[in-house]
Amino acid sequence: MARGLCLRALTGAPKTRQQLADLLASRDIPEDAATTVLDRFTEVGLIDDAAYARAWVSSRQAGRGLARRALSSELRAKGVDPEVAAEAVEQVDDEDERAAARKLVERRAGSMRRLDRATATRRLMGMLARKGYNGGLAAAVVREVLDEVEAGADVDEAFSEFDEESALP
Repeated sequence: MARGLCLRALTGAPKTRQQLADLLASRDIPEDAATTVLDRFTEVGLIDDAAYARAWVSSRQAGRGLARRALSSELRAKGVDPEVAAEAVEQVDDEDERAAARKLVERRAGSMRRLDRATATRRLMGMLARKGYNGGLAAAVVREVLDEVEAGADVDEAFSEFDEESALP
């Protein structure tokens, strides 16, 4: 029964050993039977927390733009050993993290043009903080992007003024 439960759980998506152990415990599978099945699944490669952690980090960092701190926290919540989680999170270097933060801010900054700079900064910083970015990196990226957006707005205004002047007889 424990074997069947684990196989069905693994059919949908990869799971960590802890997630499967929790599933078996919730179904009142005796601990010794659960351990035997989980050990065997680990031995044959059906459960591989390190591979799970690497895939999770790659997916969540690229798709959701999460920072290393948030990725580590999510992996710990899924029962991945802290050392395994740290090793997986090492895939994300400082440049990857900065690029992801910049992409997130650029995506949101356009919709904040009507807001004053202080409000836009506060909201963008909050978004990055929720994604696990530290304050220093978040502030630098937000400042950089907002400066570029404002510079682009100045250029747009200059062109619109130029177009209005050229339309005059």
